[in-house]
Amino acid sequence: MKDMQPPHLDQSRVQQSFRRGLESYHCAASVQAETAGRLARMLQEEGAPRHFGSVLEFGCGTGHLTRQLLQRFGADCLMLNDLVPEAAQLLQTLEKEIQAHTRFRSGPIESLPLPQDLDLIASASTVQWISDLPGLMARLALHLKPGGWLALSGFGRGQFRELAALGSAAAAPCYLDADEWLPVLPEGLEILQIEQCPVVLEFDSALQLLKHLRQTGVNGNAQRGWSRRQLRSFEDAYRAQFGQRGKLPLTYDPVLLVARRTG
Repeated sequence: MKDMQPPHLDQSRVQQSFRRGLESYHCAASVQAETAGRLARMLQEEGAPRHFGSVLEFGCGTGHLTRQLLQRFGADCLMLNDLVPEAAQLLQTLEKEIQAHTRFRSGPIESLPLPQDLDLIASASTVQWISDLPGLMARLALHLKPGGWLALSGFGRGQFRELAALGSAAAAPCYLDADEWLPVLPEGLEILQIEQCPVVLEFDSALQLLKHLRQTGVNGNAQRGWSRRQLRSFEDAYRAQFGQRGKLPLTYDPVLLVARRTG
């Protein structure tokens, strides 16, 4: 397996970035919204039950995946989690859609107290921010019932490849391609379906591209701001290396998987 040593992650900076982008995230994060829909459909395709007993969704954000799950599945108990406490407002916007007993807990999923015997653990576009992903997967597996379901999406190593080539420090700590996931999951979790499907967005200018990153909070590990001179230099280099038909492309590299606990 390729090198999995993550870059240093300033979790408080990530939290601040996503808090700042919380109001704009839902509309700006089009790739994440499409990924959430696809992840919920994959659960259906693999034969997940129409109704779960106990469900945990971590990294719920503004509810892209939450809504998709509620459209397709019922649940007796739903626990929502996000690093940003203000994401709790999601429960208010979904009040009429949620018939399950629901609660919200903020904080890092790595240390959050979790219920036992979960029927489903789900998360969309979050696991790339986990520095010790094998450790988290082992922890989550312990809280799944035998036969319980795991539905996750993160991003592969092609994520923001243009920014990486230009020296950006905004990368999340754990980008994994589809073929790298098997050794990350503990024994007893069987992958039923996994796919990797790159998507390229196009922007008219570097300012527009950076605004998109800010609105979605995905530059949470970035270390600096931009002067006008730096912005011009960045756009010139971006256009010279990646510009196409007057546009600046930005690659998203979603990786989605559905797994099940076998015992």
